Amino acid sequence: MNKKIITICILITLAALSRLLPHLPNFSPIAAIALFGGAFFANRIMTFAVPFVALIISDMFLDRYPMAEMLPVYGSFFIVVLLGFNLQKNKSILRIAGMSILSSVLFYLITNLVFIYPEGSINMMYPHNFTGMIESYTMAIPFFQNTLLGDLFYSSLLFGAYYLISINIPKLVKE
Repeated sequence: MNKKIITICILITLAALSRLLPHLPNFSPIAAIALFGGAFFANRIMTFAVPFVALIISDMFLDRYPMAEMLPVYGSFFIVVLLGFNLQKNKSILRIAGMSILSSVLFYLITNLVFIYPEGSINMMYPHNFTGMIESYTMAIPFFQNTLLGDLFYSSLLFGAYYLISINIPKLVKE
């Protein structure tokens, strides 16, 4: 592996480990990790593998719900990796912030759509009808705020750290 890939993997690992620290609900680095991975890995396998391995391993430590119930969460992060592809050629602050905000919105819309959870599942707290969907989105607004702040914070941290490394230790990020 070259030094650039190792640098990216170290940053992603450190961000993933931060999930194990006490934090507000939904204030998480995972969307930022997915966005960052999509923006920096040239190899498509690594683009998806590294963020998802970080998510799965940290979920095991956090004793998350069964995999079937996490599919909407993982699906939203799959889309966020795809959003990261749009940053590969131009990583401006505005584009990173815009993609980070879009990541938060997509996560909110996907994970609160009650129709995607099986009846009786742990995450299925609302009826499978229009009223249940509205209630789900309404009750998730405080979590959306934390998601948005977390995505912006961790995206700034990851992209900012990589930028600082690239200007201070350029040989670590050479391809």
